[in-house]
Parts: sequence; structure tokens; C-alpha cells
Amino acid sequence: MAVYELPDLPYDYDALEPSIDQRIMELHHDKHHQSYVDGANSALEKLQSMRENDEWGDVKGVKRNLAFNLSGHVNHSVFWENMSPDGGGEPGGDLADAIEADFGSFDGFKGDFSATAKGVEGSGWGMLLYDHVGDRMIVSMAENHQNQTPQGTTPLLVLDVWEHAYYLQYENDRGEYVDNFWDVVDWDDVAQRYDAASSM
Repeated sequence: MAVYELPDLPYDYDALEPSIDQRIMELHHDKHHQSYVDGANSALEKLQSMRENDEWGDVKGVKRNLAFNLSGHVNHSVFWENMSPDGGGEPGGDLADAIEADFGSFDGFKGDFSATAKGVEGSGWGMLLYDHVGDRMIVSMAENHQNQTPQGTTPLLVLDVWEHAYYLQYENDRGEYVDNFWDVVDWDDVAQRYDAASSM
């Protein structure tokens, strides 16, 4: 009953060097992301069995596992596409205008996002989200993959700050990792996500 599948990387494992090295990408994509895919599929199978047998003993735990693993799968799927070996610089067009309107300036947004990503307690994500209720972008953080993320939002740009995303290369210097992330951000991908979210 597998529903979720690991997406292919849109570039080679070493394509984001020196910002993110090859070995991290191999482990992060092939091992960590795969585990979230497997966990989400396993939770779906358990829920199907519960429905078929009308036995709901651990439904709370299974629902928690589904939220954790499916959020991990979604976040990583966006994360890979948010980066490119040809990334960096600043956005243009409608996305640039929206960042100016919502954050005052690109530098204001970048400072907000970087401080948020660096400030995540433990494991989690820095996230640029489209808030469909407020019809604007907001910067938020997620602890683990799903906690503290506002409802009614669509991820546009996400940065994984779990230690497995950077520790082999940056050791305990999350700040340097966050700073170097800007060199590989694919603004075309973020702009496409913004256009789609803002037109919903």
C-alpha cells in the first residue's frame, strides 16, 4: 500500500559543494529522507488495519507518527527543489516585490529567516511560508518537522537544521551552514511556489 515515494534529487550529490558536501547529500537524501517515506507508509498501513479490524488501541501514536514522517517527507521534497548549483543571489519579479511588501526589504527577510533557522531549539526547520488567511508570506520555524508550524500555510523556502543536514561538514557551527545556504537557493523554484500559492 505504499503511497509515498522518495523523489530523485534534481542534481548530482556533489552539485551543491562547497555549501553542502557530497557525503551529507548521500546520507541525507538516501537514508534520512527515505526513513520518513517508509515511516509515513507504515503509519498508513497501520491505520488501514485499524479501520478494517475496528481496533483503535494506539491510534494516537500512529497519528503522531504519520504527522512526523509525512511532514518530514514533504519538507525534504521542497528542500531539495529549493536548491540548485546555479542558485544564490536575490529573487526578482513578483516574488521580490512581495518580499519587499511583507518584510520591508530583501535584507530584512534574509535576516529574519537566518535568525529563525539559527534559533531553532534542537532539531527542526527555518521556513518561508505563504499564509493563505493573511494573504502574505511569513517566516516561521518547525521543531522536528511539524511542531509550531502554523495551519493554513504553504512552504515556499525551507532549510533543514537537523544536525544530520550539516554536522559532518560544519560540526556544531549551524550559523555557517545557514549563511552558506543562501549561495544555493534556487529563487526560480521559490518564485514558482509563491505564484502557485498566492493564486490559490
